[in-house]
Amino acid sequence: MNTENVTRREFLQKTSAGMGAAMVAAGTMGFPAISRAADSGKTVNFALAGLGGLSTNQIAPALQKTKHAKLAGIITGTPAKAEKWKAQYNIPDKNIYNYDNMSALADNPDIDVVYVVTPNGLHKEHTLKAAKAGKHVLSEKPMANSSKDCEAMIKACDKAGVKLAVGYRCQFEPHSLECIRMSREKEFGDIKIIEAGFGFRIGDPNQWRLKATLAGGGALMDVGVYALQACRFLTGEEPVQVSAIETKTDFKKFAEVDESITWQMTFPSGVIAYCSTSYNVNGINRYTAYADKGWYGLDPAYSYGGIKGETSKGPISFDQIDQFAAEMDDFAQCILQDRQSKVSGEEGLRDLLVVEGIYKSIKSGKTIKLS
Repeated sequence: MNTENVTRREFLQKTSAGMGAAMVAAGTMGFPAISRAADSGKTVNFALAGLGGLSTNQIAPALQKTKHAKLAGIITGTPAKAEKWKAQYNIPDKNIYNYDNMSALADNPDIDVVYVVTPNGLHKEHTLKAAKAGKHVLSEKPMANSSKDCEAMIKACDKAGVKLAVGYRCQFEPHSLECIRMSREKEFGDIKIIEAGFGFRIGDPNQWRLKATLAGGGALMDVGVYALQACRFLTGEEPVQVSAIETKTDFKKFAEVDESITWQMTFPSGVIAYCSTSYNVNGINRYTAYADKGWYGLDPAYSYGGIKGETSKGPISFDQIDQFAAEMDDFAQCILQDRQSKVSGEEGLRDLLVVEGIYKSIKSGKTIKLS
């Protein structure tokens, strides 16, 4: 992968005026706070594209808890899954599609949003099809396999006049929101160093996550992006340079994708972030910000539940929530109120630009400037 800094900066300026515009609009120094909009009582109808484990075990159950989002349709290439979901969620035949007939969504007013939960390498294709059919899109992270694909997705949604968001559920999680608040309000002074990482021991060697064309990369693309996001939302800044190394111990299993990566990012304010990710070790699931007058962070930080926080003054304690329900309700509110999501397509693009810088650093053995 490579970076094309001037082209990418110009693209972000044209599409969203960069992250600064969103920060100014929100009246904060960093990522906008979660919406506190009043309950409108309206619902937005979602169709899930891709009925794998994430949709089955997390997203569909979350849609039973949402206030503004409703499961109304499905898109799958597996007829047996279609029948099972039809019975389980009482989905009418007219709201069941496959990947070849997604264009017919244009004629169905009962579906407002397509939530793309297919493998990473298919996000662009399915987003473009949904946008062309006039449907808003929520894409799972990572947004796509490359920044160029992200750009194509943003342009397609802009052209169609539909909204695009990325499934960064952690930006709706109360403990993370509290860490963002402490960062913005400098409760512990200026951040100096951040340590962040996420990894797990991946199982089935034949799964799509280990195939380059479908996954785009390995641990970094799948879970390392959470650590990258944490550093960006804690600082409220974009990294200006990155250096990285990759290690691989199982060359057969990880023949096509990365196994373990460590990387360092430097931010404009001088903050240094040390990050790690792995597909071959359990227990990495945290971030900590070290500041002038103390420290704060989460461990575990990125799980679906059981999030725990601690500071140098004491614990961070909030009720656990369904993060998927929160992200979908927020996107539904964005549609109902005609506002941009704080986890927009531009946000997904920014992450991919850094990811590409990390891969470029690994390949070249050099520090890569990102701006």
